[in-house]
Amino acid sequence: MADEIAFLDATAQAELVRRGDATPAALVDAAIARIERLNPQLNAVIIPLFEKARAAAAGAVPDGPFHGVPFLAKDFLCYTAGDPLHMGARPLRDANFCAPGDTYLAEKFRAAGFITLGRTNTPELGTLPTTEPDAYGPTRNPWDTGRSSGGSSGGSAAAVASGMVPAAHGNDGGGSIRIPASACGLVGLKPSRGRTSFGPDLGDALGGLVGEGVLTRSVRDTAAILDAIAGAMPGDPYTAPAPARPFREEVGRSPGRLRVGVLSRAPGELFEVDRDCVQAAEGAARLLASLGHAVEASHPAALDDPDVARYFTTMYATNAARMLELLGLLTGKTIGPADVDALNWALAEMGRQCSANDYLVTVDWLHGYTRRMASWWAGGFDLLVTPTLSSPPPLLGSFNPASEDPNMVGMRATQYATFTLPFNMTGQPAISLPLHWNGDGLPIGVQLVAAYGREDVLIRVAAQLEAAQPWAARKPPVSA
Repeated sequence: MADEIAFLDATAQAELVRRGDATPAALVDAAIARIERLNPQLNAVIIPLFEKARAAAAGAVPDGPFHGVPFLAKDFLCYTAGDPLHMGARPLRDANFCAPGDTYLAEKFRAAGFITLGRTNTPELGTLPTTEPDAYGPTRNPWDTGRSSGGSSGGSAAAVASGMVPAAHGNDGGGSIRIPASACGLVGLKPSRGRTSFGPDLGDALGGLVGEGVLTRSVRDTAAILDAIAGAMPGDPYTAPAPARPFREEVGRSPGRLRVGVLSRAPGELFEVDRDCVQAAEGAARLLASLGHAVEASHPAALDDPDVARYFTTMYATNAARMLELLGLLTGKTIGPADVDALNWALAEMGRQCSANDYLVTVDWLHGYTRRMASWWAGGFDLLVTPTLSSPPPLLGSFNPASEDPNMVGMRATQYATFTLPFNMTGQPAISLPLHWNGDGLPIGVQLVAAYGREDVLIRVAAQLEAAQPWAARKPPVSA
């Protein structure tokens, strides 16, 4: 069974259980066998919870839409009582820190019927767009093990792409779901700000830049899992508008004739985008036109604002300062430059120099930027199409803050994520779809962005593109 069901999506695996053709225990055992066989090559799962998963599968599994389906959680934010929580950080790993309780998100995954088999690798504190923490070593891309799987949800992406599990948790504060989705040939949706809860311990994350979600192989899984995890919880500071109907019902529903803008050059034309990524976006534009949509070269003028990187960096720097303070509180030690990587230390030092006024100026700028961006959609456009990334998956070691000036690494990481990070700042939903592979056999994602709260539009058109140009049959060289 381990290989027969490896590339069935989560919806199909749940249907096996529903029909009586498989049991939760059989699905879990098969997934564990795949992880044990593939993980030595990929280093995607860093904290196995196999015996706990087997016990859960043998017990009263909640009768949710994904009853008995194996799952993995990223080792960042989504945590469960008594299980390790290290966030790619050596101080937490060395202290064997475990979470004191469950997040609401973890409870919702459990209520949906998912059985979590372990926790996946992430860069230290989720900062870099590659998954190569000192604490656990690099996660390798199953399409080319010499290359990055992306970040910060790179462990989850490698696990899903290789067939270990059909879906895995991820979160996105600058592209951290969409980047690894592009690098590993998956579907990756960053939901609208406030669509999912960060409670009970947090109101939001990174000043509202972060969204919680999943990495999947199908649009229908992405939609149905969003149904399972979306919605406000008590005390949430804000929530996204409720959808008109369940997101899963948008799959197969006609999107109508959309007005689509396309941007394939770098915002502000500050550098050259790799030709493979340009071709991916332009190919998607042609496909959309062939499906009857009105496609033109257009994008929000605010995307070209050169101050984007400055204010994005301020948010990350102030967050890094707080994160290192939190590491100290959780481990009972003072965190110094030897305890974290050079980029996180440099960002924290920068953040400590920011005054309260500097931070509030940044928040005000972000609000103004969001309104400028939103005006393009309000002016009549339904969708923006871009490459997900500015280049194909890079070689491992390309973002190594120990080997060069960490600020330069940060600048190159920002350039790599130039198409994803603006929509963390605006809170809009954005999805990466695996619509292109280059001549080297590497997946190249295409990003679609909708107006705030309009995941329904993204899901409809993503499902239309999936039907027109299917990707389900593609499997990486390292796979079940």
